[in-house]
Amino acid sequence: MTTSTARPLGRHLALLTGIMLIAANLRAPFTALAPLLGPIRADDGLSTLAVGALTTLPLLAFALLSPFSAAFARRYGLERALFGALSAIALGILLRSTDAVWCLYAGTAIIGMGIAVGNVLLPSLVKRDFPQHVATLTGAYALIMGMAAAVGSAVAIPLGQALGWRHALLAFLVLPLAALAVWIAQLARHARPASGTATTPHGGKVWHAALAWQITLFLGLNSTIYYVVIGWLPTILVDAGMPATQAGSLHGVLQLATAVPGLLLGPILRKMGDQRLAATTACGLSAIALLGFWWLPRYAVVWSVLFGIGTGAGIILGLAFIGLRTRSATQAASLSGMSQCVGYLLASTGPIAMGALHDALGGWPVPLLVCTVLALAAAVMGWLAGRNVQLDGG
Repeated sequence: MTTSTARPLGRHLALLTGIMLIAANLRAPFTALAPLLGPIRADDGLSTLAVGALTTLPLLAFALLSPFSAAFARRYGLERALFGALSAIALGILLRSTDAVWCLYAGTAIIGMGIAVGNVLLPSLVKRDFPQHVATLTGAYALIMGMAAAVGSAVAIPLGQALGWRHALLAFLVLPLAALAVWIAQLARHARPASGTATTPHGGKVWHAALAWQITLFLGLNSTIYYVVIGWLPTILVDAGMPATQAGSLHGVLQLATAVPGLLLGPILRKMGDQRLAATTACGLSAIALLGFWWLPRYAVVWSVLFGIGTGAGIILGLAFIGLRTRSATQAASLSGMSQCVGYLLASTGPIAMGALHDALGGWPVPLLVCTVLALAAAVMGWLAGRNVQLDGG
């Protein structure tokens, strides 16, 4: 009998509700910052480069904490580790909304730390407690992540106009508080993470394998362009003449579109002998959208949907490659730790580098062109990683 079937119905529903509420916290508190970067920059007198650092801090936290989150869970248990992650997100939101500029940066970093732990441990929780429904629940919580982020982006500007940007950011405290209220019932359990949870990165065969680097670069390049656009799209569109409220809404449309591949990609992939075409198509959609934001910003709604679908599919494919290209759970865990650490380190350079390019050149065409080149490079890595081969060793 599985854990899920043995659990009383009420506890079963409480756990599922908790999972979905945790998922709602894994994107919105971070991505809702982007529509408000204009007012933040104006009020605090920040340069574009300094504002870009706000979108880089959470990514650095993802890179540094993600590989070590499993050790945290092994010591304290999955349930308590996730409670700690939600608490960190709540603390970060509170700190970010205070008056001091250093609190803005410190709070953003703490939010990133909490999200990093949740990103790693939530899939392990699903795998442990619902082993027969991993794909279904993963798709469901990915959809919740996208919906929460989309709503957050859409309401950020109206809230900012009505209450000021600090109170608008503070409003997102409702997300971790709601999750904590439900998740506190799980603290009586003290369970270990599933065996496939990412572990601390280390040397070994995986780090010396060309295929492992192809997968890592595919994920990293895809994440780089995703976080550049997530961080700067509202500013790009406002600079192109779009009203701030409409730019925030399109930011939300993009994030909602990232959830679409989670609903459609699985049945398509099952009919394919390998994933080369899927990976290159996803990156191609992202490249087209990036050029569209540059050349035809008046059709930004089309480019937002294409970019969301392209990068959303890229993330799903990259994570799928970790399981498809490895021969054991231990090898998969090593590759997961490698790809998250290196991939997020690579992605963390994107927003701040593109902000620096904008400041140096006085516009967004060159940053968007650079991102297009990165999308094409990701397509090459996707073609190589999508071959039906596996890593050597065990």
